[in-house]
Amino acid sequence: MSKRGLLICIEGLDKSGKTTQSKLLVENLRGMGFEAFYTSEPSDSEIGRFIERYVLRRDRRLPVSAEALLFAADRIVHVEREIRPLLDKGKIVVSDRYIYSSLAYQGAGGLDLKWIMEINRMVPKPDLAIYLDVPVEVIMERIQKGRKRSVMESFEVQVRVREIYLELVREGFLLLIDGNRPIAEVSRELQRIVLERLGLKPTKRDATY
Repeated sequence: MSKRGLLICIEGLDKSGKTTQSKLLVENLRGMGFEAFYTSEPSDSEIGRFIERYVLRRDRRLPVSAEALLFAADRIVHVEREIRPLLDKGKIVVSDRYIYSSLAYQGAGGLDLKWIMEINRMVPKPDLAIYLDVPVEVIMERIQKGRKRSVMESFEVQVRVREIYLELVREGFLLLIDGNRPIAEVSRELQRIVLERLGLKPTKRDATY
């Protein structure tokens, strides 16, 4: 592995399993001898905590441009405080959401994707970006079974978000994995793709690959 580390981001709709798969990927990479770290967005920074409390847990959305600026600001702090220091030490960072979440969710709110990319140009491009695709109908069943946390967890929003994610896949920004399968099956494919695409060679025997 090069001196600089590797940044992997896992994207998907709400309740798509991306958090579970991100954590499993880190666990599996560590089992193979890599120094891998899990992180997520919104981050645990002051801005990230503000987003969790005052943006996501509201009955109504803020102006979408304000949302985008808050997420971009949190992402810059996230990168400078947590992601970049780990990359500079040669570590693997797996981020549960990254810039593509802003493109999908704030883009679904009507913002120009080029403007969203411009306000996020200070953060590094990931070495590998993966989208876990799950049908919106399945997502809504999962949301209804649990506790609704985000103001963005409506059917209409999720449909539009998925459309943008799929467009980003078609444009080559994201690599699609079918996430509507058993957890272990998705995990094995995710691990295989990460190893192959990034040219990683395990330093320990791996039982799952």
